[in-house]
Amino acid sequence: MHIQIVTVGKLKEKYLVQGIAEYVKRLGPYARITITEVADEKAPEILSPSEERQVKDKEGERILSHLKDDAHVIALAIDGELWSSEDLAAHLDKLGTYGTSHVTFVIGGSLGLSDAVLKRADKKLSFGRLTYPHQLMRLILVEQVYRAFRINRGEPYHR
Repeated sequence: MHIQIVTVGKLKEKYLVQGIAEYVKRLGPYARITITEVADEKAPEILSPSEERQVKDKEGERILSHLKDDAHVIALAIDGELWSSEDLAAHLDKLGTYGTSHVTFVIGGSLGLSDAVLKRADKKLSFGRLTYPHQLMRLILVEQVYRAFRINRGEPYHR
């Protein structure tokens, strides 16, 4: 299976880069993983609703350009479905069983995802109602994907 993560912004924090690299390495025996960073749209701190939409739309266009037509797209969104680690594992297992070989997770920028990206998504997934920095969300996501593969293989890691 190929797992792609499309995310807005460049990751600069060394500790996050190292953590993500560790989980990408651990995922090697289970899946091919790629992380695609798209540029975030520069904007002032305070935006009107229409300016926020413009920023999300521009970032959304960049995201959509990296989504393959045959990919199963899971958008991370605060209003998405709340899954357990076992639910994520079961979803990935089902996709693999029924021939989906390319799964793309999408992490938006600080303002979230555009309507166009959310419409393209096959699923919307929430990691809870708390707000996480999108940079930290990358680390949390790769850890959960690793955990899902371990759960599906019955290997000791999950608990």
